[in-house]
Amino acid sequence: MNETPLGVYVHWPYCARICPYCDFNVYKNQAVDVAAWKNAFSRDLEHWAERTPGRKLSSLYFGGGTPSLAPLEIIEHIIQTCERLWGFEPEPEITLEANPTDAEQSRFHDLARAGVNRLSLGVQSLRDDALKFLGRDHSADEARSAIAAAQEAFARVTFDLIYGRPEQTLDDWRTELVKALDFGTDHLSLYQLTIEPGTAFALAVDKGRWAPPDDDICADMFDAAQEITAAANLPAYEISNHAKPGGESRHNIIYWRYADYIGVGPGAHGRLTRDGKRIATETLPKPQDYLAAAASGAPISIETPLTETEATVERLSMGLRLTGGMAFAADDAFFKDAGGDDNLNRMISDDLLEWDGHTLKATPQGRRLLNRVLYELFG
Repeated sequence: MNETPLGVYVHWPYCARICPYCDFNVYKNQAVDVAAWKNAFSRDLEHWAERTPGRKLSSLYFGGGTPSLAPLEIIEHIIQTCERLWGFEPEPEITLEANPTDAEQSRFHDLARAGVNRLSLGVQSLRDDALKFLGRDHSADEARSAIAAAQEAFARVTFDLIYGRPEQTLDDWRTELVKALDFGTDHLSLYQLTIEPGTAFALAVDKGRWAPPDDDICADMFDAAQEITAAANLPAYEISNHAKPGGESRHNIIYWRYADYIGVGPGAHGRLTRDGKRIATETLPKPQDYLAAAASGAPISIETPLTETEATVERLSMGLRLTGGMAFAADDAFFKDAGGDDNLNRMISDDLLEWDGHTLKATPQGRRLLNRVLYELFG
């Protein structure tokens, strides 16, 4: 039996509105055919269960989109189907993403009874002016209320904040972060606002309506986050994620350690290891195509074998995000793919990487400049 962790990511593609910074595979909310979706998810999960025999799930993650808007019957069906097909390891982590609106708060206890034991709230900010800029539906008061309600309903709660907003000062960010830590959750995700091509924010920046803060200010905000969270016993265990000891996201660690995970739902991605080779998987992105293929018995996903170099690049891109880095054997293909000792030594001498003969990790400066580090290693 394969004892390595296996996770399942479930993509629910619908949102009440599309946020102006979002470039995910999401669509405006619409009427849901519960029977059709249950059938599609069943087919998707059964397909991957046949390809991962003898394994149990350590984590199940509902993302999106806004999976808290999905009919409860669908959430229950997916959890029960995973239990039937694989079974769960003891004390599995079952996470669901939600927004802090009053309507979604009313469903928290139902979701917990269905089997969800960890809630991830898309708070994004504790300031009304920032929430309006970010195109969010909830207010700061709703965010505070949702965090409290989630802590009553779930054993574990995490929420997100976005920094690097226009006109946000370092003092603004420090104040907001200290307030966020007062809630006492065991996990916090802190993301720098990025301008993704094709989003409403990208169009606004291109037209000169506003400009993001310069890189130096954002770097100072990143440093402040490391300092403040560490002092509160929520140190960074990954570039954007902070947790109390034991509060780390088990599902996301599967990604960062380049372990196996299955992606189901429209546009979901997965990575599996088969006969020692890494396989990339992707489902049909459009919900109508996904549902139609499932109903007709047509394939709903594609599999693409990765070359050794592609897998190594992905592994490094994920592993170097972790504060503890990634372990490598001395004869690992990474060393020849990275260009040999010259590249590594240059990164080490520049105080961007640390290597102890077994584990490669980014220094604090290297994590701030991770894109540069990866470019230097792989071009």
